[in-house]
Amino acid sequence: MFVLKRSIIISYLISLVLFGKTEAQTPYFIEKKPLTGEGTFAFLRRYMLDDNSCNLSKFFSLNNIDKNTELLFDKSYKLPIYIYKYNGTSIRSTINNYDYNSALRIKDYNEKLLKNNLRKTHYTKSNILWVPYSELHCKDNISNIEEIKTKPNIITTKTEVLFGNKYKEIEVSDEKLKNRVFYIVSGHGGPDPGARYVGKNHTLCEDEYAYDVSLRLARNLIQHGATVYIIIKDKNDGIRDEKFLLCDKDEKSYYNKEIPRKQKVRLKQRTDDVNGLYKKHKKLGVKSQILVSIHVDSRSYNKRQDVFFYHHSNSKSGKKTALSIHKTFEKKYRKVQKDRGYHGTVTARNLYILENTLPTAVFIELGNIRNPYNQKRIILSDNRQALANWIYLGLIEAIK
Repeated sequence: MFVLKRSIIISYLISLVLFGKTEAQTPYFIEKKPLTGEGTFAFLRRYMLDDNSCNLSKFFSLNNIDKNTELLFDKSYKLPIYIYKYNGTSIRSTINNYDYNSALRIKDYNEKLLKNNLRKTHYTKSNILWVPYSELHCKDNISNIEEIKTKPNIITTKTEVLFGNKYKEIEVSDEKLKNRVFYIVSGHGGPDPGARYVGKNHTLCEDEYAYDVSLRLARNLIQHGATVYIIIKDKNDGIRDEKFLLCDKDEKSYYNKEIPRKQKVRLKQRTDDVNGLYKKHKKLGVKSQILVSIHVDSRSYNKRQDVFFYHHSNSKSGKKTALSIHKTFEKKYRKVQKDRGYHGTVTARNLYILENTLPTAVFIELGNIRNPYNQKRIILSDNRQALANWIYLGLIEAIK
C-alpha cells in the first residue's frame, strides 16, 4: 500500500514538472475603451482580433449590441480576449490546453501586443496572459472579418484629408443618414479669431476650438452615410488632440477663397456658399438639409455657463432640432454629472446665419471661453469629442 501511494505521489509530481498545475482557472474578458471615432472593426483590428469572424460575433454578444451600434469613446466594452493568471510554467498548462501550435500563437499574440504598446509588461513578468476567444473556440469557423465587410450595408471606407492623418480614414458603418445633407459652419476664422482668452502661457481662440468640434461632428455624420459640407476649412489643422490649439489665420471658405475681414461680408460669403449647395441638392430631390453653426461665447471671467442653442424665431424645424440636441445634452449631463444639473437653454435669435440660410439651422454656443470651468469643456480633446457626439445624437433624434 505504501509503495502504491508513493508511486502515485511521484507520478503527480512528475506531471507538475511536465505540465504545471492542472487546476482549472476561471478567466474573465478584458474591458477596453475604443479610441475617438473608432468603429467596431477598427477596435477589433487594433487588438488583432480581425482574423476570425467568431471574435466579431462574440464581441456583439458580450456587449449586447449589434453591427449597427455606434461605439462610445467614453464607454468600456468587453473584448473577446480571455485573461488568465499565468502559472509561471507554460501557456499550455495555464489554459489547460496542450495544443503546442496554439500555445505558440498565443505567445506570439501577447508579444505583439507588448510591441504595439497594448500591453505594459510581458506575460512572464506580470503573470497575466491574454488569450483570444477564437483560439479556444470556433476552430472550424476561421473567416477573416474582411470578408464580412464586403457584405452590403455593413462597412465601407472614405477618406477626408481635412480631418488630418490620424482621423482621415473613416469607416462608414451604415447608411442611416443616406440622402441627408449637413452643413457644418464653425464660427469666425481667417482674419477673425472670434472670442479669445489670453493667459500667461496660452491664448485660446474661439475659431480653433469651434473648428475642432465641427470636424469631429462632421466625421460622426459621415460615419453613418451623410453628405457633409465643411464650410470653413483649414487644410493644415485637422482634428487635433492637443489641449492648446495654435491660433492662426489661414482658414478659407468652402470654395477656398480668402475669408473677408468685415463681419457682414464674411457672413454673407458663407451663407451664399450654403445656399448655393442647398439649391443644388433640392433640385436633386433631397428633402433633409440641416445647418449647424458652432461657436464659443465670451463672457465675464466668473460667468460659468452651459451649452446654449439658438434657432430662428420663424423656423419650426430649427426649433425642433435645437430642442432635440438640448434634450440630449440634458440626458447626458444627468448621467456624467449627476449632481451638477444642466442649465443650457433653447432660444429664438435672429442671428445673420439663422436669418439668411435656407436649410434648417441651429446655432450652438459651447461655453464661455474666459471661464476656467468652461475652458475644460473645450481644451480637453475627450470633451470636444463628447460635445460632437452629443450634438450628433441630438441631430439623429431630431430627424427620426
